[in-house]
Amino acid sequence: MSYVNPDPDPERTSGLEPGGGVPPGETPPAESSMPEAGPYETHNPTKGWAKGPLTLILLLVVVVAAFFLAYALLLIL
Repeated sequence: MSYVNPDPDPERTSGLEPGGGVPPGETPPAESSMPEAGPYETHNPTKGWAKGPLTLILLLVVVVAAFFLAYALLLIL
């Protein structure tokens, strides 16, 4: 199996200066130089828990706690 160098050949690459550098117009601007780098976010979900799932979780916790409390009382009696 022959090894292929992933780096481009500097003699065949366009846009290189004699020292191997790249002129200013050849590279895209960095993110910090762009005022809005990404698309505008239109949907911002609400933060926190919704009432339905939170109620179900609390109800489940109360039922489990009541079960263990009743089981403990049965063991004592």
